[in-house]
Amino acid sequence: MKTEANVTSEIVTVPTWPRPKGYSNGVIATGRILMVAGQIGWEPDGTFAREDFLGQFDRALANVLEVVRAAGGGPEHVVRLTIYVTDLDAYRNALVEIGGIYRTRMGKVFPAMALVGVAGLVEKKALVEIEATASLPS
Repeated sequence: MKTEANVTSEIVTVPTWPRPKGYSNGVIATGRILMVAGQIGWEPDGTFAREDFLGQFDRALANVLEVVRAAGGGPEHVVRLTIYVTDLDAYRNALVEIGGIYRTRMGKVFPAMALVGVAGLVEKKALVEIEATASLPS
């Protein structure tokens, strides 16, 4: 259990299930709840500096964390991530690199997560979109 000024989060595990790798099956959280809209891998000026999957994953996750920081939080306050990708094979084939990007941005924070393959995203150049929920201090 992680506790700080008016924020508590607790990882929920099912004792008979295998231990999740890189995510949690559930998180109980208290505090101010921030819902972060889907963030894609573009720069603050709305352009894509990178058109490759890993570059966009890194930037999309950075953009999520910028919104969390603007609300007064940090990676440790993220309790849920949903990742949408246009190419599931690109994701599967880059798990080691994605893990490195994730650890650099998030540290040892393992929120409840889902990965969804989609046919496309609103921004035609976008390859990944990430939305989040964070539990922030009061």
